[in-house]
Parts: sequence; C-alpha cells; structure tokens
Amino acid sequence: MAALHVQGLKKAFGGLPAINDVTLEVAAGERRLIIGPNGAGKTTLFNLITGDLSPNAGSISVLGEDITRLLPHRRAHRGLARTYQIITLFPRDTLEHNIALALLGLTKARWDVFRGFSKHFYDDAKEVLARVGLDHLAQRPISELAYGEKRRVEIAMALAQKPRVLLLDEPLAGLSREERASIKQLIASIPRDTTVVMIEHDMDTALDLADRITVLHYGRVIVEGTRAEVVADPKTREVYLGH
Repeated sequence: MAALHVQGLKKAFGGLPAINDVTLEVAAGERRLIIGPNGAGKTTLFNLITGDLSPNAGSISVLGEDITRLLPHRRAHRGLARTYQIITLFPRDTLEHNIALALLGLTKARWDVFRGFSKHFYDDAKEVLARVGLDHLAQRPISELAYGEKRRVEIAMALAQKPRVLLLDEPLAGLSREERASIKQLIASIPRDTTVVMIEHDMDTALDLADRITVLHYGRVIVEGTRAEVVADPKTREVYLGH
C-alpha cells in the first residue's frame, strides 16, 4: 500500500492550469524529493494534498484512504502533517507552547478555548523539542531564535503530530551552509515509519536525501526516478538546469 497516492490531480487559477494531471505514488517509508523551477506548481501540489486548496479533478489517498474531500484537520487525523515555505510560528510564545498547540490540535480539547493545557502537553512538547535538539530553549520565545532554529521548531511541530506522511515545503530555504547541514541531518534522522515528501527549489541541495525524485514543470510531472535517472534525463537538464 502506498503511503501517498495522487491520481490525475488538476487545479486551475483564472483558467490557467497550476497543476495539470499530476499522478504520484510514494511508497511507505520513502524519501521523495519534488523539484522544479519557480512556478512549477510544487507548493500548489502540497496545498492540494493538505486540503488548503480543492482540486478541479483527481483524487488523493493517504495509506489507502481517499482524503480528497476531507477538511485539513481531518487529514491531520489520518496521519498527514506539513511545514510551510514561510515559517508559521507564534513569535511571542515559547517554543514549548508552540509545540503544545500542535499537540492540542490532535485532541478533542482543541475546541475548548477555556480549557488550560494539561501538564502532559508540555512534557510531550519537551520530548519533541529534544528530538530536534532544542529542549534547552523550551522556555525561550520564538522571536529570540535564529532562523535555522525556527525551522527546527516548525519541523518539531509537524513531528509532534506523529505523522505517517510528512510534507516539508523547502525546509532548507534561506539557511546558511551550516544550518542546511544541520537541518539535513535532522531530516535524515526521522524514522522510516514516517514517509517524507520534500519540496526543494535547489536540486543540488537535497539530492542526497531522496530515494526517488519527481520533477515538476508547469504543473506536470516531466521526469521521475532515482537520483541518477533524473540527473541524466535530458528533460531535466533542459527545463531545470537550463541547458
């Protein structure tokens, strides 16, 4: 059974296709890299998978269950989590409070705004922060963190939901060389019971993280295969590498 299966997905804006008949199958435990130039439709594809956008046609399944019409929070309960290209954290709150909010989102208590956080939420939050090497900063507000540390917190928030399928939208963007190496090490350490699908604009930055690679161009899959197959394909050189 595939961890993620996308079949014939289409999405148009103003009559122009942003995603055009995309079919994608990601095996359980796989590390899939989705690359392509600006405007290829990478983030739009993620937004369709997570329910932030609705498709014009096609279907999306996670672990064999059709989630095409489910609301985003229902998809999270089915084991889907993601990070965003633009960091979406609460800067005035502490690291552990941001993580606790992610944990609260998976419980019925999320609907009760008058109910305080139980201690176990913060205990669990500290455990998650330890996984990304930030437990020593648990009481620090997000606003005091370096950019690379904020990326770690966002990944921690996604991991807190114990996803079966984790979508990472350009987690290496804007990082220094040292920060990129650190985040890549963190991604590589995620256990294989979580399937990871990662978007990256810079192909060279993340090639070594992938089992298989999908190249998008103008909303279509133009190449898919192993690292060697994708790099060697003339279509990749033509539309992505520019020669």
